[in-house]
Amino acid sequence: MPPADSLRRALGEVFARPEYAWGTGEGRGPFDWLRELWFRLLDWIGTMQSAHPAGFKLLLAALIAVLAGLVLHIGYVVWRITRPTTRSAAGAVQSGGGLRLEDARAHRERADELARAGRYAEALAHRFVALLLELERRNALSFHPSKTPAEYVREARLDAAGVASLGDLVARLYGHLFGAVPVNEAVYREFGAAAETVSRHVAPA
Repeated sequence: MPPADSLRRALGEVFARPEYAWGTGEGRGPFDWLRELWFRLLDWIGTMQSAHPAGFKLLLAALIAVLAGLVLHIGYVVWRITRPTTRSAAGAVQSGGGLRLEDARAHRERADELARAGRYAEALAHRFVALLLELERRNALSFHPSKTPAEYVREARLDAAGVASLGDLVARLYGHLFGAVPVNEAVYREFGAAAETVSRHVAPA
């Protein structure tokens, strides 16, 4: 068996060659650090699995629970955003398919009632429906309870300022109904005032 010093020297000479210069940073890609971090994480997980099997199982269960919670939350948010928020207006549709001219006023009154009761998020939804019905009365869009608010922005026959204002109202509506953005009486009044201005931007036929 060769002496240890000779073996060390031989190994040192071999691994001193350029092809074994892994850690010099030459030729490294911009994402090598991410790959190294990933490998370190895998090594840490493997070490934990070997050294602490019970702790590893608990960690794995916790990570699975967090992932499942994130997936459920994302799915819920997507469902809330994509489902129609104007379903409450279904009762305004007559059996013949037409809409009564007083429906917009009825929804505004219902919105004010809800606002007085402190139910501002629901009041915003009714106020938005009232705007849609008013725009339909002016032939600026075609109202249907199955449509989402975002669809009306693409469909509305408004001038550029009106489309922008309607889009802003939809974004605010989504934020208050689905994004937990706080809403109070001042916000409700401001939303109603903005809705009134949209009706003035109907594009000429």
